[in-house]
Amino acid sequence: MDETAFHQARGEINRLPCVFERALLARHADCELAARHQIAERETVACAEAAAHAACAEMSALLREKSAFALGLTATQGILPHAMVMKIQCGGLDGLAALLDADARVADVRSLVVMAQQRYGELAALPFSEIVQGMAAWKPRRRHAGAPR
Repeated sequence: MDETAFHQARGEINRLPCVFERALLARHADCELAARHQIAERETVACAEAAAHAACAEMSALLREKSAFALGLTATQGILPHAMVMKIQCGGLDGLAALLDADARVADVRSLVVMAQQRYGELAALPFSEIVQGMAAWKPRRRHAGAPR
């Protein structure tokens, strides 16, 4: 399947793509509202609820915006390298989990966003200086020495 056909099929099947799709596909987090779809040997993740999608989109936008300085970026708008998006998504969720509960591990994205909204009223009121520490500390899994590239 060529890329154009893939993106067309993806748009038809996955009308509400998960904002934290990369973190979910990497098995770093999960979400109770995630619906996984297989398209031509690729996996995509959709959100089952529009209101939840909007809240996660706001959280993701804030994480991208507030991470610029810590990640050494001049701007976080536009397309970022995969590794940088993973650092923002996975590290941001780690930082959010640590902020909300010191013993928490990122288990459910929706639960973290709801808990943050309940505790701080609005997502923009979160102490992002603490959350960004999770981003700065996040490291990708190391490849095994014998793993194919």
